[in-house]
Amino acid sequence: MKNKGVLLVFLTAIISGFSIFINKFSVSVINPYIFTFLKNVVVAVLICGLVVVIKDWKILKNLNRKYWLLLIAIGFVGGSIPFLLFFKGLSLTTASQGSFIHKTMFIYVMILAVLFLREKIDKKLLFGGLLLLLGNVFLLKFIPHSVSKGDLLVLIATLLWAVENIISKYTLKELPSRIVIWGRMFFGSIFILLFLAITGQISLMENLNINQISWVLITSIILFGYVMTWYSGLKYVPVSLATTILLLGAPITTLLTFMSSGIITSKEIFGIGLSLGGAFLVLGSKYIIERIKKIIYVRT
Repeated sequence: MKNKGVLLVFLTAIISGFSIFINKFSVSVINPYIFTFLKNVVVAVLICGLVVVIKDWKILKNLNRKYWLLLIAIGFVGGSIPFLLFFKGLSLTTASQGSFIHKTMFIYVMILAVLFLREKIDKKLLFGGLLLLLGNVFLLKFIPHSVSKGDLLVLIATLLWAVENIISKYTLKELPSRIVIWGRMFFGSIFILLFLAITGQISLMENLNINQISWVLITSIILFGYVMTWYSGLKYVPVSLATTILLLGAPITTLLTFMSSGIITSKEIFGIGLSLGGAFLVLGSKYIIERIKKIIYVRT
């Protein structure tokens, strides 16, 4: 089952790479808060339909108070507040700085996983993650400067997502991934709606045009694929491994950008090389080492 989980999370990284590439176009034509809310609502409706069809509503009906609170927490800590902080932070800092801060999430997840889930961190996983992070430095053309208010908001959002992943992993031990996804999207949508109501932004949805609605629908399908593969994979693999694999999204975005523009720099090529080295350590080194040992054993 672990191999299945790794494959699903790897698919999440691929979807993430596509998502970042496409969202560059979509966020320029619609208010990011409205955009986030509508995407969440569409995915929430889809997952509600899935819960009804598969009859997972029976599980919801029998949930005790503990798991209802966990699902609400996942929606609040992961599906609403960090999105609002993240988009606000990005408006106050550079895209490369904000993206790099977000990529450090696997570090916080590792620390929390050791403390609360008793996960053991393999040295190859840690070193591979650091290589992937270094590769992102070159891929994002990251040039550090003084810490701004925007950087702090992005960091807070990243920390909240790290906490949410720990809560989700704990909850997935007892509940199906579809129920956890439902909690994140359903309660997340409610919390974002409350934010829009308090800030007087709900009326902005009345003026959406066909182009904006099209972008919402396209990105909602991508988000649906993201949450379905991510939480389904997270159920079977350690959360520290899963969040490290997600770092592979940046090389995929770079390759898509190259395919659309035909331009790639030497730094980006170097960044992809580092990322591939990190991926080797995270995903493939154990298998390859075992194969080499078998070959040596046969020959001797």
